[in-house]
Amino acid sequence: MPCVLYSFPYRIGHSGICSTAWYQVEGAARGGSRMILLCGSVGRPLPSEVEIHTTLAIGSVRLPLRYLGRLRACSLHDRITANWLERHWNRIDLIHGWPLASLHTIRVARRLGIPFVLERPNIHTASAFEASTIESKIIGIDLPPGHDHEFNNTSLDRELKEYDKASFLLCPSEFVAKSFREREFNDSHLKRHHYGFDESKFTTGQQDATRDRGLVMLYVGSCEPRKGLHYALRAWLESGAQHRGKFLVCGAFIPNYAEKLISMLEHPSVEILGLRNDIPHLMRASDLLVLPSVEEGSALVTYEARASGCVLMVSDATGAVCSHMEDAMVHSVRDYSALAGQIRLLDEDRVLLRQLRKKSLATVGEISWAAAGTHLSGIYSSLATGEIRELTLPSQ
Repeated sequence: MPCVLYSFPYRIGHSGICSTAWYQVEGAARGGSRMILLCGSVGRPLPSEVEIHTTLAIGSVRLPLRYLGRLRACSLHDRITANWLERHWNRIDLIHGWPLASLHTIRVARRLGIPFVLERPNIHTASAFEASTIESKIIGIDLPPGHDHEFNNTSLDRELKEYDKASFLLCPSEFVAKSFREREFNDSHLKRHHYGFDESKFTTGQQDATRDRGLVMLYVGSCEPRKGLHYALRAWLESGAQHRGKFLVCGAFIPNYAEKLISMLEHPSVEILGLRNDIPHLMRASDLLVLPSVEEGSALVTYEARASGCVLMVSDATGAVCSHMEDAMVHSVRDYSALAGQIRLLDEDRVLLRQLRKKSLATVGEISWAAAGTHLSGIYSSLATGEIRELTLPSQ
């Protein structure tokens, strides 16, 4: 199996993408790859077979990233990783890096003839900026300064150079891959993988799908325009399900967004729960997970909801692993009328709701982090050796 240098600039094992990176390293190591991790710092222990080097911490003491700033921290990590590679290149068969923290390492890898795969946790950044800007204008608010999706020419320029120089771009969904094809990237430059859910945390609930009670629909994520919560609220209040059911909203609102939605948020059927640490429990107690995003990479909550027995109600921009009317309900971006109709249908037809749930759970083992790690390890082996393999993705 190949020896993989995994480069990640942040606190691996923390939350968000830091959690994604942790599961990738852990899963690939369990899948047989020899993993050498260079990361900013470590927030959660990894298997003993993973060799770990921190770039922005000495022991338990971390550099104060709030003073460095994200771009400076990423650049510093990148330069340290590139220098490490210069000294240890003969140990490495493949490098897996993350955006904004890979350009110098990619240049060294190209000179040494080592393949470099760049993680793409979201769509092409120019497309993401555009979609987020459009949606914020539709709502009539500005993103707060420093928001990840606020247009930033410096970060975009750095990422464009990384896209161009990396050997391959690792795309977690067809939606992500499509965003690069639309900007004239060749399919041979794009490699597909998938994310997953933690089987120890997300387990099947005992949802009661009879018509004796109203639907319970759940939203989990940051509350901001690009996630489409406003479309979910409008669809819910037009569906008829609001008369008996509940719509639970979990997440923190960016400034001014809640004020724009106040008339919908104050409806008696809508419960604003804020940030929660009991998401697995809430998912097991809910019928539907709604996510009408206008752009995503491959939203982790969609994997976790499926594992918990929630039927997905998602836009075609979420990167969710599902199929419309097979194991989920999928609507076109911004089509809240279609979403309202789908909610209404499942509220009235609980047989269909049970069928979708059953089919979704039947294949959930294919989308665990364990399965994702095995698949990623196979990609590493294929790219490191130049051997062309057919690696099966979960049905989508």
